[in-house]
Amino acid sequence: MHSEPQQEHHWLQKMVGDWTCEFECDMGPDQPTKTTATAAVRSLGGLWTISEADGEVPGGGKSQSIMTLGYDPAKQCFVGSFVASVMTYLWIYDGGSLDAAGKVLTLSAEGPSFTGEGLAKYQDIIEFIDDDHHTLSSRVQGADGNWTHFMTGHYYRKK
Repeated sequence: MHSEPQQEHHWLQKMVGDWTCEFECDMGPDQPTKTTATAAVRSLGGLWTISEADGEVPGGGKSQSIMTLGYDPAKQCFVGSFVASVMTYLWIYDGGSLDAAGKVLTLSAEGPSFTGEGLAKYQDIIEFIDDDHHTLSSRVQGADGNWTHFMTGHYYRKK
């Protein structure tokens, strides 16, 4: 079986390269936290991107993570995964979609709730500002159905 890259796969290739990252995390009322990281994103056959990041954990320590992203033509959606050295949960992205302008990719996942009880719905949102700057924002859906933003990362292409 051989798959040819489609328009959605080409969109993902914009992420390929080396990046410096600055994150702001909301760890609770009046507890904003800032941290930094670097990310190296490579292509796997023009169909997938693999991002390997090294960074700081808010409050001290180091973290490593791997994110895979691709597009599944059969499902007509973006798919992928995320793992990090600071957690044991395997995040699975499914049902991801681009906005009409082709600038914002919204990825959906389910994972442990912040309360520690059960699972919650999450979204990671990647938005390209330009070819050398994109953001990654994360939000969680509460029991009331409202979304709460808790993290924004700015990725700047190394030159």
